Amino acid sequence: MLFAFSIAPATSDQPDGSMAHIVARAVKVVNDSGLPTETNSMFTIVEGEWDQVMPVIKRACDAVAEVSPRVSLVLKADLRPGQVDAMHGKVERLNAELAQHE
Repeated sequence: MLFAFSIAPATSDQPDGSMAHIVARAVKVVNDSGLPTETNSMFTIVEGEWDQVMPVIKRACDAVAEVSPRVSLVLKADLRPGQVDAMHGKVERLNAELAQHE
């Protein structure tokens, strides 16, 4: 199963509004989980089963809540049990289709 999520604080103490130093706290929790993960400019994706991933997302939210009085969580899930390395497989299949149309 794939879980794409974004965790953000409600406020930032940076003059330019940057939240990277706070979001990094959440991403570190996810990276330390040992689960397959990727982070891009908008979301962090983590692969695993419900019981593996949801506690990680909660800990990541808690890490942000330690420095922000309010936390926003956006979560999207692709619930397809039994798939292995879906994070990369989906992209590989898409790229194969695109190559056929060139």
